[in-house]
Amino acid sequence: MSEPVIAVLAGGTSAEREVSLGSGKAVALAMAYAHPTQFFVVDADRLPEGLDRDRHIVCSTMHGVFGEDGRMQRLLDEAGVQYAGCDAAGSDLCFDKWRTRLTVSAVGVQVAPGRSFKAESKPTAAALTAELGEQVVLKPNREGSSVGLQIVTSKVGLEIALSGLRQGDWIAEKRIVGRELTVGLLRGRAMGVVEIVPKSGVFDYTSKYTKGLTEYFAPAKISEELAAAVRSAAETAFAACGCRDYARIDFMLSGDGELYLLEINTLPGMKETSLLPMSARCVGLDFIALCRELTAPAVERHRLAFAAKK
Repeated sequence: MSEPVIAVLAGGTSAEREVSLGSGKAVALAMAYAHPTQFFVVDADRLPEGLDRDRHIVCSTMHGVFGEDGRMQRLLDEAGVQYAGCDAAGSDLCFDKWRTRLTVSAVGVQVAPGRSFKAESKPTAAALTAELGEQVVLKPNREGSSVGLQIVTSKVGLEIALSGLRQGDWIAEKRIVGRELTVGLLRGRAMGVVEIVPKSGVFDYTSKYTKGLTEYFAPAKISEELAAAVRSAAETAFAACGCRDYARIDFMLSGDGELYLLEINTLPGMKETSLLPMSARCVGLDFIALCRELTAPAVERHRLAFAAKK
């Protein structure tokens, strides 16, 4: 058996295509230090031409729909191609923020009070503020990277925001004001906790991807006891949602010290300055070593599958 080639997939058709392309290029360059590597740009909701199940192991850096929602993973399974990261079922579950909330809360990981609804039958602002208060987070149920995120701070603001929702599934949550924390996981074990401090006070799409608008502290300036609690909650959520290989999990820490899970990112951003690499550096893994570790379980699955054919 010749050494497998790591096929780095990037691009896609989602709103996060440009972010994905940046991640993919960074990963492909780093991966080449450890494995033969081939870079594929995905331009449609299908697998790229040229993938060979005997030769390739996929490392996807695609975000959003047809990246993190399980559809691409299902096609890879059908094609018999091994890949790094969560399988189709885990990807689909974690991309659905409401199902993620239900799953993690069932195992004791706290989430903010909230409700789901369809835009076509949305609640009134009066009903939402009575249930959740005037500070409310609105977000699409199945999108990534804070696409569509809105934070409103008054009943009037909520009325305006709701009036703009025309279609799709949405979540309204009570806004938790506090500190935003995130932690990367490798093979189900949490790494270093990172604190995110957006200068605007909201870690939205603009704050994420505009240089200089957010400060990061890696490791976070929190007690070891709190860091251990974040890592424990992340590992519990990772296992409950059936995640595989790696992920990044985001939390809010309220002013009174309560920890709330925000979401699970199964294919997080992967530039050297992204949050998962920051978390990894806290435990001594540089970017090249992290990329090697991300794909190691898939390399082993590929070896076992190849051996089983003999």
